[in-house]
Formats: sequence, structure tokens, C-alpha cells
Amino acid sequence: MEQIRIHGRGGQGVVTAAELIAIAAFYDGLEAQAFPNFGVERTGAPIQAFARIDKKAIITREQIYEPSVLIIQDSSLIGHVDVFSGINKNTTIIINSQKNNWPDLKIASSHIFYSPATEIALEIIGRNIVNTVILGAFAKYTKLVSLASLEKAIREKFQEKGDEIVNKNIAAIRRAYK
Repeated sequence: MEQIRIHGRGGQGVVTAAELIAIAAFYDGLEAQAFPNFGVERTGAPIQAFARIDKKAIITREQIYEPSVLIIQDSSLIGHVDVFSGINKNTTIIINSQKNNWPDLKIASSHIFYSPATEIALEIIGRNIVNTVILGAFAKYTKLVSLASLEKAIREKFQEKGDEIVNKNIAAIRRAYK
């Protein structure tokens, strides 16, 4: 079972990112679940969301303490929140950041990838909303969901927001994937 933990701040679409991963996994014929972990946090407060993907039914509902994939949507959390708890040398880590911003990052994993999701979001979407963008990098580096299924998930989740929003988000995930 693949266990994904996403860190970000309230208002950044952390929960939506987990939901999109689960929807994309369903489109790829897998079992999946997504759920948040937050209480009364306000916009800007650190939050987590979780997703699980497997070929068979997923029964557990507990938080993810030892993720196989860690997504950090807001790199300002590094050093302020223990975002790296539970990782090991095989954990795939995707950080919304330019690589050269973290030259001294000393963590257990040897699978660290950086995505300039903020820059892509600002350029294509016109707002600093990175939750969909970083999922393009997630699809590329983990191969847990296909880019095509992620695009379908975005269409499904955002269809009520209109074609312009859908198309911008799809263009952004494609850019992050490349």
C-alpha cells in the first residue's frame, strides 16, 4: 500500500490535493482513500491531508505516520513543523521549491524532488494555488497515478468552476509534469 502525506497551510488546497490523488487512482483502476487531519485551524495554519493507494481494498483509516510519499506544498513549514517525521531512505519527497533553496537539507530520504509549483501556478493560474500543480510532479516522480487520470480528476472536481479554471489547472499540472 502506498501512503501519501501532504503538508501545507489552511487555504492552500491540501485536502483537495489528497482528494484528487484518490480520484485519479480510481480512474487508474486502483483502490484509494483521502482524508484530512485538522481541527479548528484557520487560514494559514499548518495542516495535513492523507491519501492511500492500493490494488486491494483499504480498510485502515488511521493517520499516516510513515509515508511512502511526502508532499510539502509550503516549504516555509520546513524547520517549523516536523514535516519529515516518519520518513525513511525510500520515502519519495516532493517539495514546492527551487532546488537551490535547500542545499543543506539533511533528511533520511534519498528520493527528494523539487517542483517550482508556486512559479507555475502564478504564471498559468494567476494565483499562488499550488495544490493541483504539485500533483503533476507527484504523477511524474511516483508513477502512482497517470497524468491522464489526474487530468480527469481535475475535470471532475472543478467542472462547476468552469472550463477556464479546469484548463488552467490542467496546463499547470502538465508543466509541472515536464
